[in-house]
Amino acid sequence: MKKLATLLPLAALLLGPVPAISHAETSTVKHPAWTRSANIYQVNVRQFSKEGTLNAVTAQLPRLKAMGVDTVWLMPIHPLGEKNRKGSLGSHYAVKDYLSVNPDYGTLDDLRKLVKQAHALGMRVMLDWVANHTAWDNKWATEHPDWFKKNDKGEIYSVTFKNEAGEIEEWTDVIGLDFSNKALWKGMTDAMAYWVRATDIDGYRCDAAGLIPTPFWNQVRTELNKIKPMFLLAEWDQPDLHEHAFDATYDWPLSNMMIKIGKGEANAADLRNILAKPPKTYGRDAYRLEFTANHDVNSWQGTDKDLYGPAYGAMAVLSYTLPGIPMIYNGQESRLEKRLEFFEKDPIEWKTYELEGFYAGLNQLRKANPALWSGAAGGALQMLDVGNEQLFAFKREQGKNSVRVIVNLTGTPQKYKLAGDEGPAQLKPWRWRILVSE
Repeated sequence: MKKLATLLPLAALLLGPVPAISHAETSTVKHPAWTRSANIYQVNVRQFSKEGTLNAVTAQLPRLKAMGVDTVWLMPIHPLGEKNRKGSLGSHYAVKDYLSVNPDYGTLDDLRKLVKQAHALGMRVMLDWVANHTAWDNKWATEHPDWFKKNDKGEIYSVTFKNEAGEIEEWTDVIGLDFSNKALWKGMTDAMAYWVRATDIDGYRCDAAGLIPTPFWNQVRTELNKIKPMFLLAEWDQPDLHEHAFDATYDWPLSNMMIKIGKGEANAADLRNILAKPPKTYGRDAYRLEFTANHDVNSWQGTDKDLYGPAYGAMAVLSYTLPGIPMIYNGQESRLEKRLEFFEKDPIEWKTYELEGFYAGLNQLRKANPALWSGAAGGALQMLDVGNEQLFAFKREQGKNSVRVIVNLTGTPQKYKLAGDEGPAQLKPWRWRILVSE
């Protein structure tokens, strides 16, 4: 799996027309031009190195650039709460001060140097923003107690809500902000604008975005764009978030389907069904974030080996070639085989960067082929019939550029036939074939 499957130039397809999957036109966000062919690399600053610093991330930017990474997402860089914290270091998402850098990670100047170096390499930088809640000892709780949700006794309380399974969840280390107070809107927007002006970052990944009123995000987008064109990623999947606020939302249905396939609980037919009839409908130009891992998946669900086993490479190929914007979680290029601790120091074991060439190939494939770009800039998904329902096959076209992908989603060899082939070909278990034509 160190090398991408061979890319073969090919004449135009001889198959009959296959209808593209349709999407409602709801996205009106104007995406920054650089995002069309972009990929995202998530950095867990605490675990990225033994030092756990921003400078250690900066030192690795040339390596990431050589791998084809063009957007770096830094998990929250702010000081973390001490009151009611979990573990010895606390959650990355329990912010104590929105306007400071965590001293464990470095200084404001260190962050500025990181962004400046990234820009010099032609890369972009996103910060992780936690707008729904703060640490108990965030100074806003003292200075602006009216900005926080309160119980029937008028007391600020830990974040409590009903999840999608209908269960009550309580996050004991954080307290919820009350977005019915418009003064909070200005305070939060000003804080987000500060980092754009102070460090020249290029975007935000917004935590638990759907727990916050969409109109808040709409005005955030407007205000930040007055400073520079921004890229905004929502950790949520509401289609209306794309209308005026966010470039991208999480594609959890595809992520969950890939995990099921890796565990033998689903197959190619299930994948075709969820793509043909998605749970929600998005605009053609709405980006969906495609991933095999992130900080939550790795820490709480399992490693790539746990979730996908030998299917991992095939799932990574799908995340890069299906419509969306692909993401790598730090350490995947070294076949990360441990679940990183969430509240403690637990640095990545980098070993030999075994899959670095594999990801470099995927990044190059996407960059070189407009058919694989995001949103309306890329090609719509069109399913292909290759004479074997155990295989997942599709094509995407943009102008003269066409990319066909055939993936074996089983643990046994499978035969298939493409129009124009002399006879049946065979794919080994969990392997793929990618064919490009101009």
